[in-house]
Amino acid sequence: MKIEHLAIWVNDIEVMKNFYIKYFMATPSEKYHNAIKSFTSYFLSFDEECRLELMHRPDVQHTKLGGQELMGLAHFAISVGTQQKVNTLTETLRNDGFVVVGEPRTTGDGYYESVVLDPEQNRIEITI
Repeated sequence: MKIEHLAIWVNDIEVMKNFYIKYFMATPSEKYHNAIKSFTSYFLSFDEECRLELMHRPDVQHTKLGGQELMGLAHFAISVGTQQKVNTLTETLRNDGFVVVGEPRTTGDGYYESVVLDPEQNRIEITI
């Protein structure tokens, strides 16, 4: 078994899609639109095995405030391959105005990672 994809509700689907394309080299699907439900989505592929679905519907309310922890999905991790790439991408995101909530470090469970917030305050672990 494997996790086929994760899905997150977003307020601005285009901003979020462009963020993951620019910083994490995601490949987007065509935009799906269901006019009856006012639902739109993109599937973002990171390789053949991992996808993130961005979903928008006007009646779904945003619940995250300033990156605080809430019950439910805590974060997802994206592997960039090396410690140097973790450091470089973390600094690029910081310089572009994104919030770094966890500086690059080796964690107690052995991961080298940083933690950043995407444009809608979802936590992303950037790992080796």
